Amino acid sequence: MPEERAVVAWCKIPALNSSPCASDDPQPLWKNKSSSLSLSLTRSGTPCKFACVSVAERKLDKEFFPTSAQLLQHPLAMVALVPKDAALFLAGAIAGAAAKTVTAPLDRIKILMQTHGVRAGQESAKKAINFIEAVTVIGKEEGIRGYWKGNLPQVIRVIPYSAVQLFAYEIYKKLFRRKDGELSVVGRLAAGACAGMTSTFVTYPLDVLRLRLAVEPGYRTMSQVALGMLREEGLASFYHGLGPSLIGIAPYIAVNFCVFDLLKKSLPEKYQKRTETSLITAVLSASLATLTCYPLDTVRRQMQLKGTPYKTVLDALSGIMAREGVIGLYRGFIPNALKTLPNSSIRLTTYDFIKRAIAASEKEFQTITEENRQKQN
Repeated sequence: MPEERAVVAWCKIPALNSSPCASDDPQPLWKNKSSSLSLSLTRSGTPCKFACVSVAERKLDKEFFPTSAQLLQHPLAMVALVPKDAALFLAGAIAGAAAKTVTAPLDRIKILMQTHGVRAGQESAKKAINFIEAVTVIGKEEGIRGYWKGNLPQVIRVIPYSAVQLFAYEIYKKLFRRKDGELSVVGRLAAGACAGMTSTFVTYPLDVLRLRLAVEPGYRTMSQVALGMLREEGLASFYHGLGPSLIGIAPYIAVNFCVFDLLKKSLPEKYQKRTETSLITAVLSASLATLTCYPLDTVRRQMQLKGTPYKTVLDALSGIMAREGVIGLYRGFIPNALKTLPNSSIRLTTYDFIKRAIAASEKEFQTITEENRQKQN
């Protein structure tokens, strides 16, 4: 989100009346001005003029707004008619949906590798499935469409998820700022963690639906999955694994956002606004966060499954390590890591492009408005 900036403007006022600054004048001119900070240039017993500094929001006169003909000649300016918050929300939604759709096959392979041991049954739980085998199984059993199975609920989920996370992060950053207005490293970590948990809690049922649709046979649509869960397992089944999800997403978003911000701030200013800088920084921060928090994601996936033998996070951790060792916590890490680069690149590139288009449209809209104002004057 862009930071708010103050604008200082000044002008010469030839017809300004003198304000008597002598002590016998009970109501000098500047005292009649409201909402102003007035600085009087005083000389003992002599009148003087005053300087007035006012803070006000500049409002555009609608009578000078671009006409329909002007908007048709400058179509980019039409974007400025959309409220900025709504435009940024839409930009984040489009970017997230595009990234999820392109990387959906890798996500499906990762989930299959993470949950194969539990789905195969306790007797064969030690049998793992590698990347090539997962690709082969999906293609052989479900065809090309199988790689995008469960993508629709994920795309639907990413729209509110991105919006909630974006606005929550901005709110939490304001709450965690110090008295001097600065945001410390701990404050950034806390803001990211709280934003991640807030967005996860709101959209968690859709994540459970996506997993069930992706790995459990017999289901064709989201409505079938939801009705089956309500009928057989109750409403609480939509929040199975929420605990490890919150524990996993909190450090992930905290590390991701904090590292991204700090890396960009450490660079020279001329590089901070370049798109390729954002892409590289996002890949590095996401990779570090994924490496740190991936084991909790594996625990969450296995706890979400129907008939899972795990009841708590510690139970799942000990069970996975007893069967497969530490490497079992990182099953599916390679496709997940491969997904991190294109996912971050597509999301940030799309979002940055739309955000630049929004800024350009506002500039063009203001330019046309100012031209209309000058013509009228």
